[in-house]
Amino acid sequence: MKTYKTNLARGYPIAVLSAAILSTVAIFIRHLTLTYELPPLVLAFWRDGFVALTLLPVLSILRPSLLRVKTSHLFYLIAYGLLLAIFNALWTLSVVLNGAAISTVLAYCSAGFTVLLGWWFLKENLDWAKGLAVLLSLGGCILVSGALDASAWRSNLLGILTGLSSGLLYAIYTLMGRSASQRGLNPWTTLLYTFGFAAAFLLLFNLLPGGIFPGKAVRPSDLFWLGDALDGWGILFLLAAGPTVLGFGLYNTSLVYLPSGIANLIVTLEPAFTAIIAYILLDERYNGTQISGSLLILAGVVFLRIYENKQNGSSTLKTTPLNKSAG
Repeated sequence: MKTYKTNLARGYPIAVLSAAILSTVAIFIRHLTLTYELPPLVLAFWRDGFVALTLLPVLSILRPSLLRVKTSHLFYLIAYGLLLAIFNALWTLSVVLNGAAISTVLAYCSAGFTVLLGWWFLKENLDWAKGLAVLLSLGGCILVSGALDASAWRSNLLGILTGLSSGLLYAIYTLMGRSASQRGLNPWTTLLYTFGFAAAFLLLFNLLPGGIFPGKAVRPSDLFWLGDALDGWGILFLLAAGPTVLGFGLYNTSLVYLPSGIANLIVTLEPAFTAIIAYILLDERYNGTQISGSLLILAGVVFLRIYENKQNGSSTLKTTPLNKSAG
């Protein structure tokens, strides 16, 4: 039998690598929108579509049983895919409007939103510790987004609202992920179907006439915006098959060796990695207020994770192999 020390030695590096890889998602998006001026919703459509197209043959060969779902689960996954489509659209637009680093930090407002939504809809306990985490998280979001600056509302109103909304949608996405697990859905099955349905919804969003959605394709031909730019298509596919699939895959693998609370805590390194990469490659800078807000958000997330671990008695460090998930 493997010792607990051996599990930690394997789990921690995998989780850290997962956070590092996921942190590049915003960098890829920022590069594609700056270099090729790719419309955000077109980018989101291809990203989700390529994720599904990458997973489908892999699961067909390695775990074909994961492709089968119950009819009742199918309707749930369609709703889950719609939510993911809206979140990915807002997240991509936030990266365009706010930059890679700030948009990633704002997405971590989800920690505070998740607590509030869990208390409101799922009747989860809301005690002083969770309340403090909510205040830290949402207070940090206000500072990072520049919401305290009246001029920011005039110059970047859409950016502020999009960034905060992406955090709210990410919180709802997290709660639906918990529900999917409780329904016995395998995480890889959920990933395949939600991204597949999300791509279908994003295609619909792009093809709807008028300017209903910002950043959509103006005409159907805009879906092939990159044209014969093979390097652009390669980067777009790499974004899906690399940071998205590989990042989630490594995170799921880390759960074989680590409790979910500890794995989630390690993944909060993602905004820090994104900020460093964005500083080096995109010359993005935080001001003093945004740095303070980022630290507040991370403090809220870390405090909440540590508190939840203690409440759940996770110091026993039980492991949950993924191959025991229902599919």
